[in-house]
Amino acid sequence: MAQKVLLCSRLFALCKYVHRSRLIGPEKADEAVSLLSSTLTMAIKAIFFDAAGTLIKPSRRVGESYTLVAQKYGVEVSSAAISERFRACFNAAPPLAFPGVSVAETARLEREWWKQLVWSIFEPWRPFAQFEDYFTELFEYFAQAESWILYPEVPETLSALKERGLIVDVISNFDSRLIKILHGLGAAHWFEEIFISSRVGYAKPNRRIFEAALERHGLGPNDALHIGDSETNDLGGAANAGVKGILIDRSGNNTADHPARVSNLEEVLGFLDSTSQSGKAL
Repeated sequence: MAQKVLLCSRLFALCKYVHRSRLIGPEKADEAVSLLSSTLTMAIKAIFFDAAGTLIKPSRRVGESYTLVAQKYGVEVSSAAISERFRACFNAAPPLAFPGVSVAETARLEREWWKQLVWSIFEPWRPFAQFEDYFTELFEYFAQAESWILYPEVPETLSALKERGLIVDVISNFDSRLIKILHGLGAAHWFEEIFISSRVGYAKPNRRIFEAALERHGLGPNDALHIGDSETNDLGGAANAGVKGILIDRSGNNTADHPARVSNLEEVLGFLDSTSQSGKAL
């Protein structure tokens, strides 16, 4: 059954890419056939998922939340400006990972990491007299499950994967709040393990966070598949560990030249179901 899951995922990604080849030319379609045929022909035992942007998203835009809370503390700024600053500062920040520290110390370092990031974001609007109070409220806001939502197809997809006997894990560059969030959203029970960079001590695209997941289950790189929305952190990180990846591109705006991609998780589930019903031997 695990082999069926893998081969269905491979064929689905291939079909999606070949369909798009009408826009990018037949040469790329041939490339997709060759790549997927050679790299995804193994029996998958585990599927790893990224969290934010793959399984969950903020219930309102990050820039909007930052702006609304800032207004309470006397700072007026547009959500568009905050969103731009967030992307720039987040990408420039050091990895959210703290190797070799206790759980209690990790929690403190996580909060400090985010505090420094938010402080950098508001650099153009300083002085920010009530920044400490602002950050405390903002940090707690994003710790609440109500501040996040599951993508609509996630419950059906994860349930179906579990029914097929697959190990399902999360590998995320998040902090300890993610565990509470997933529990609050009623999603934690689908996962054997939730690997967060701050606790593992390594952040994607570092191969070691993927290796930690593989080692936990006694698996090799060819036994797992990783799905995420970042070409660098998810596809690149998985590749660093020898794990194959599928890019989830919900907006259709990702220009990454990668044949194994989906626009939502339901597409994978639908293909798996249709292949199973066809009775084909895979």
